[in-house]
Amino acid sequence: MGAVFGSPFIVPLGAFVVGIVAIISGAVSQAHARRTRAEQRIAMVQRGMTAEQIATALGPTGEQEEGEAVKTKDPLRSLAKTRRAATVLVSVGVGVVLFGLLLTVIERDREVLTVAASGLIPLAIGIGFFVDYRLQQRELARFGLEVGAELPPDSHTR
Repeated sequence: MGAVFGSPFIVPLGAFVVGIVAIISGAVSQAHARRTRAEQRIAMVQRGMTAEQIATALGPTGEQEEGEAVKTKDPLRSLAKTRRAATVLVSVGVGVVLFGLLLTVIERDREVLTVAASGLIPLAIGIGFFVDYRLQQRELARFGLEVGAELPPDSHTR
């Protein structure tokens, strides 16, 4: 039993198990929420409520139902989320790289450079998000939306 816990593969295996458990628990939670919502609707129908009353009582759902308007995404909000993700990922990547380099200097062991190398992964993903941000900006400019442009002076009074 001691050989299993001393294995170098125990940490990556544990990480994958945690990820799989998170995905499965999310799916089970979502299914439970749908089942509960369906049971609530059935109980309301049995009490004689109309579809409009049920929709009003339960509020908006994540799923589109008959008669509901289609929700549209705000392109500026999507752009802001992309920029935020890029900033966080680049910052984390730079931080891990600097930590790895500093740890290498402190420990005087070149094998610790693998820590710095692992920081290149979020750094590269963050750079990819910045590229996506620029592409989204260019696409919005084609539709006439100027991102980052100053607002007209009287736009805040409307």
